[in-house]
Amino acid sequence: MRTTLAVAACMTVSLLLPLPRAAGAAPVSPSRQEAFTAAAARYGVPVRVLLAVSYLESRWDANLGRPSVTAGYGPMHLTDARTALARGEDARPSSAPGGQTADEAARLTGLSSDRLIRDPDANVLGGAALLAEYQRRLGLGASPDPADWYGAVARYSGARDAGTARWFAGEVFSVIRKGASRVTDDGWDVSLPASPEIAPHMEQADRLGPGETEGRGAECPKKLACEWLPAPYQELPGKTYGNHDLSDRPRTQKIEYIVVHDTEASYDTTLKLVSDPAYVSWHYTIRSSDGHVAQHVRTRDIAWHSGNWYVNAKSIGIEHEGFLAKGGAWYTEAMYRSSARLVRYLAKRFDIPLDRAHILGHDNVPGTLAKNVAGMHVDPGPYWDWGHYFELLRHPFVPTAGPRGGLVTITTGYDDHRPRYTGCAKAGEDCPPHGSASVWLHTEPSEDAPLVRDIGRKAVGESTYDVYDHGARATTGQQYALAARRGDWTAIWYLGQLAWFRNPEDSPTAVNATGLVVTPKAGMAATPVYGRAFPEPEAYPKDVPVQEIVPLQYSIPQGQRYSVGLATRGEYYYSTSFDPADHRVVKGRTLYYQIQYGHRVAFVRASDVDLLPSKIRRPR
Repeated sequence: MRTTLAVAACMTVSLLLPLPRAAGAAPVSPSRQEAFTAAAARYGVPVRVLLAVSYLESRWDANLGRPSVTAGYGPMHLTDARTALARGEDARPSSAPGGQTADEAARLTGLSSDRLIRDPDANVLGGAALLAEYQRRLGLGASPDPADWYGAVARYSGARDAGTARWFAGEVFSVIRKGASRVTDDGWDVSLPASPEIAPHMEQADRLGPGETEGRGAECPKKLACEWLPAPYQELPGKTYGNHDLSDRPRTQKIEYIVVHDTEASYDTTLKLVSDPAYVSWHYTIRSSDGHVAQHVRTRDIAWHSGNWYVNAKSIGIEHEGFLAKGGAWYTEAMYRSSARLVRYLAKRFDIPLDRAHILGHDNVPGTLAKNVAGMHVDPGPYWDWGHYFELLRHPFVPTAGPRGGLVTITTGYDDHRPRYTGCAKAGEDCPPHGSASVWLHTEPSEDAPLVRDIGRKAVGESTYDVYDHGARATTGQQYALAARRGDWTAIWYLGQLAWFRNPEDSPTAVNATGLVVTPKAGMAATPVYGRAFPEPEAYPKDVPVQEIVPLQYSIPQGQRYSVGLATRGEYYYSTSFDPADHRVVKGRTLYYQIQYGHRVAFVRASDVDLLPSKIRRPR
């Protein structure tokens, strides 16, 4: 009987699937929407369930046939780590808790696993077959009611624990209730009408089998599955210690920032690294496949994650399983949603504004000294969808002013905005087309003009289009002072120079905004820029070494303006010993403004600048 069904499935899908087409060619019939409808009908899965599961996995995208870091392919994220490894992709079998789901789907459909991961519509059919099989294994009959599929959806997550499986299912049914609509990365219009009346049978999760993880003590919002996997705090030979500092934040220091990282490694490897007392640390790690969260360092304590001690002392670091560019350059919707829920919880708890002055990428953290700038990390990179992330944070980037607001907020149409990058696989070789949150910055309003230079990253030589070189990039959510407009081009002040980016009216890459800016005080040729906001020497007690206030290699020339993200007094956390009783928080009176200087933030002393409203007055 199974052979007959497999042959029938193969015959059915052959009618569904388009012929292979060249990259960039127009889609051919049938549509992705029709593929979901036909696959759901074939396996008796409610089409709303199939659409919502796929949305949480990939937002219905094909991702050019490239795997996620957990070796998941296509709209249904069918996992095939064996193929990913054979192709030299950066995916690890241990990273995919669901196992080889492409093999299971192949057994159920009669299609080859290669076709299931290569062809998006076959991939959808494989996902439907898996959901139907999970429903059968749970002893639940086929039902047209989406509410009857909660257990199968939870099982589809591949989660190792029931808590994460329930969170995944909850998010899927949230998508069903709210609905969704978008154009996929390969050009298909797909929509899921809202069904607010659906109330899933959550008790079905009791049939799943996987136990709960040890979540006691983890600082997480309700309904988000978290576990406590502590990083070691211990003494090491040579009177050193690792891998974080004990503190008592926010009583001793206000937490100002949340820093978004990607792991550049699999989830399992990342956990091994953070458990090494001689390595560095971060507060949370989020798994790609199912959004599972592990906490390693208490939020009151200081993790060693950003490469800037001042930022470390005032931030929480979150690692996301993934790679900036290699192999799986896409991040799953489950991970985005899990991360956004965690960040909303942390931001509310510690009164952190949800904007790009406080929610930083690792690539936005400044170097502390001139010698450190070139070596600063560049993750999560241009493929992290900041616009979608802030929509999930419930703070989307929208215009807040007219054309004379004086600021612009970068906001690309991520899916359709596919600028050129090189170096994903080999240096100088073009990366596959991919949505991006960043715009390139030129010295003149022309695509042929050179990119602006970043003297901190390269003392000599030009900026490049390399995916790891952000010396001439501005990214979604970042705000800059408007300098000029010319046709389809907009100029901003950036790294002490005029920088132009393409911003056509019919496909804008920025919106108007208003706020505060700084400019050098009259009589100053240029204002120094700093990578940290340290106190004045007089603020230090006798038993704490004074930290010199040393500017970076950058400055703000007279006449330029830079947007202000926050104001802060100088502060330094002194911690050089294992015993926290020896630690000190030094607080000064020197006032600093944090500015958006280039791709990274920076600091200027209030005494060196004038603080002004950004709004541009209309000429008389």
